[in-house]
Amino acid sequence: MTKYIIRRLLQTIPVLLGVSILVFSLMFLIPGDPAQVMAGEGASEQTVENLREKLGLNDPAYVQYGRFLGNALQGDLGNSVRSGRPVMDEIQARFWITVEVAVYATILAVFIGLIAGIISAVRHYTLTDVSIMIIALFGLSMPNFWLGLLLIQWFALGNLPFGWDLPEILKMRPSGWGDSWRQIILPVITLGTGGAAIIARMTRSSMLEVIGQDYIRTARAKGVSERIVIYRHALKNALIPVVTVIGLEFGGFLGGAVLTETIFAINGMGRLTIDAIRQRDFPVVQGTVLVISLLFVIVNLLVDISYKFLNKRIDLN
Repeated sequence: MTKYIIRRLLQTIPVLLGVSILVFSLMFLIPGDPAQVMAGEGASEQTVENLREKLGLNDPAYVQYGRFLGNALQGDLGNSVRSGRPVMDEIQARFWITVEVAVYATILAVFIGLIAGIISAVRHYTLTDVSIMIIALFGLSMPNFWLGLLLIQWFALGNLPFGWDLPEILKMRPSGWGDSWRQIILPVITLGTGGAAIIARMTRSSMLEVIGQDYIRTARAKGVSERIVIYRHALKNALIPVVTVIGLEFGGFLGGAVLTETIFAINGMGRLTIDAIRQRDFPVVQGTVLVISLLFVIVNLLVDISYKFLNKRIDLN
């Protein structure tokens, strides 16, 4: 196990180097002079030139990248052009909010997805199975921003279809995060719905494959109760592809929080990224993308390690 973890950590080095190159290239991929964009359209040539000198934009690209990489390894991602504060301080102030949103959305997606997938697999090719898969298809196809706006319309403003009135106790708060449970429910549903649909479909597919195995038929022939067959024998062995999807979905939630945080006015890293893009704050954009990418790599490593606990026969060495 230790050798595997060390090997995987070493394998992440070229991945992170590639990510750092892409993140660094953001400044050069956007049309126009980065210094001119940061200084503003009305800035004088002398102001732009001073800014270029301050940011080191007159140096060759490889020198700039080396400086960027060296500073990043020391935890220095530069200073925000907008506020003048260190980028790491800007990120730290928003980081845990985005992680909370992603964790809650993952919990909701796993809870709904596993239950729906198991029921659909156990009752495959029945009306229940077809209904669950149709609902999952709708959840998978529904854009987050549209669902978020629809939930605000229904459960925050109370404008339900057919002129129905929503009781005051069920009305949610459409902005902010963490002050009340009324602020948490709508963003989590918005972000987690698509993930729940994907997990449900993967759980059904994996469970159907496992249920057809010989050892499942043997367990049933021995008189083992159906509940034990499904949850102790079938589900445990069907979880490996599902866990992979869950890990990918959690990483996707970290990135997908951009739209959700913008819709619900949540001051997380997603909204920080959007604000930085609008204001051409390149250091903040580079920093947030780099941090989210690093989290994604860590989550994938943890998912791979979890395989050993789900199936002892898997040799990670």
